[in-house]
Amino acid sequence: MLKQTTLGRTGLKVTKLGYGAMEIRGPRVWNGRPVTDAESERILNAVLDSGINFIDTSYDYGRSEELIGRYISHRRAEYVLATKCGCTLVDCGDHDETPHVWTRDNLLHNIETSLSRMKTDYIDLLQLHGPTVQQTEEGGLVEVLKEIQATGKVRWIGISSYLPHIPSYIENGDYDTFQIPYSALEREHETLVQAAGEQGAGVIIRGGVGQGEPGAGRGLADRWAYWDKANLDELLEEGETRTGFLLRFTLSHPQMSTTIVGTKNPVHLEENLRYARKGELSAEVYEEAKRRLDEAGCSPVA
Repeated sequence: MLKQTTLGRTGLKVTKLGYGAMEIRGPRVWNGRPVTDAESERILNAVLDSGINFIDTSYDYGRSEELIGRYISHRRAEYVLATKCGCTLVDCGDHDETPHVWTRDNLLHNIETSLSRMKTDYIDLLQLHGPTVQQTEEGGLVEVLKEIQATGKVRWIGISSYLPHIPSYIENGDYDTFQIPYSALEREHETLVQAAGEQGAGVIIRGGVGQGEPGAGRGLADRWAYWDKANLDELLEEGETRTGFLLRFTLSHPQMSTTIVGTKNPVHLEENLRYARKGELSAEVYEEAKRRLDEAGCSPVA
């Protein structure tokens, strides 16, 4: 069984391992990998069959919303659905650009389009997709989210953000959830994950498995250097993979609600599930990993 927790003040019960549906966006957005309809149908249903009940997507994740609607909308009662707004998809010939537009009209367009694509009459969680504090204030974006919420098309409101903006958003107390980047190799937001959870918000972690193994071609060699400098291989259990350890490290943060891990590969999904079922690291290993990472220069921002 997958562990569940409460997504902060929303009261929603979510599995601590969630699914990030950006991986089925297709090749037109951000150099995504090709994915067939059959692959999308297989992985989305495998996610639900496994017991995962939290799915995160976005208006600008290529075909992701459309595929969710096509292949699992008939199972809508089985999952908590989160998407993001403030986005556009602009056809540039051989690819799509995704500039953000922080206006009331665009947010209203986003929600109506997302509902239509995903073949549902409500979204559990609508999140702003990375605006600055200035953009949020100038666009009156919280007021627009609450306007949409009042229609019943959205149950709860949140924001996907990062430093330097998150502290202001946490302090304002406007959001029911925060989506925050965090892993053992990306600890900058560690204390902010704590602060958001202690405020009563749900905390959704992205990048919780370090965004892939070394050599994944995503410019993460410097982050994986922290692993080697901290000698974290010494902390692995027999047969445990590095990404398995990273997932368990993320699951060990006391204020995280769920971590969204994306894949289009059922084998990778099963591997993630295996480690999620093992659960958190022991308190001793978790603290030792943090101590070693601190010494290696991978620490939370004060």
